[in-house]
Amino acid sequence: MRLPQTPRTPLSGGVPATGPARRVRPAGRGRLVRRLVCVLPLLLVAVVAVRHRPVLAEGLGRLAGAEGPWLLAAGGVTCLTWVAAACTRQGAVVERLPWGRLLATQFAAGAANHLLPTGLGASAVNLRFMTVRGLPLARSSAALALYLLAESAGRLALLGGLLLAFPGALRPGALLPEGAVGPLLVAAGAVPVAAAGALVLVRRLRTAVASFLRTALGEARSVHARPARALALWGGALAFPALQATVLVLVGRALGLGVPAGHVAQAYLAATVAVALVPTPGGFGSVETALVVALVAAGGPAAVSTAVVLAFRVVTVWLPLLPGALTLAVLVRTKVL
Repeated sequence: MRLPQTPRTPLSGGVPATGPARRVRPAGRGRLVRRLVCVLPLLLVAVVAVRHRPVLAEGLGRLAGAEGPWLLAAGGVTCLTWVAAACTRQGAVVERLPWGRLLATQFAAGAANHLLPTGLGASAVNLRFMTVRGLPLARSSAALALYLLAESAGRLALLGGLLLAFPGALRPGALLPEGAVGPLLVAAGAVPVAAAGALVLVRRLRTAVASFLRTALGEARSVHARPARALALWGGALAFPALQATVLVLVGRALGLGVPAGHVAQAYLAATVAVALVPTPGGFGSVETALVVALVAAGGPAAVSTAVVLAFRVVTVWLPLLPGALTLAVLVRTKVL
């Protein structure tokens, strides 16, 4: 007696024809997207370098006439800024993150931050890193907010301390254009009022914000319940802007700026706090202008101050930009991001 056989189609070979196709297509599409993401940072570096080639060329020319030992010291301190950023990122979460990958991610995030509007590049890279490590999106976002809060508080605390230590280092009238104080105060008051109005009127937004705040407060309590995490968070938040200011001091020494170190650090912190409100990719243009104005207000000659700022941006931005973009591509390729 013959048993009935299951009919077989020529293309399926006993397996449904749609099964393999559905599994292969998303994988192939995912590989293509990943390859494009790997190449995109390198293309953006080329675009940014071409757009700013006069500034880059002039900055490299300024470095040629600088004192080598001071520049080497500035390069070493620049490397320490990524260590400080990694400490702060680790301090914002309870879970232990793999140190090597975390440090590489901060190096890559620095490049991403100079290719996208201020803060977005680094935030996106770090958010992706934490979610890949298994942290839920809500907790990853809360950790990101805690990092940004700590970094801003650390920068403002250092600036406040320097303003008290050197009250006459900067001339505020030289930093702000005439008649700019009024509009700035109006804008500073209008933003929280608009945000409060949106929360009152939009129920979904109010619910989402309340949920996020609960998660963020719970994450902050958990982090501060561990002294090692709290020390990493706030120590790194203070060290990061202090190290950046030190780089500017060292570059100023290399080029003979002749302004006291405390005054240069104060000028750097004041300029970066002001520029934080300008959403340009990496602060290109706005950072240079603000730093030159701040150094001149601190007593530096205009020509030397311009040279110092250009050399500072080359050391902290342009030289690490291509290696950082390559690191970002490798991290994406190896699925760390």
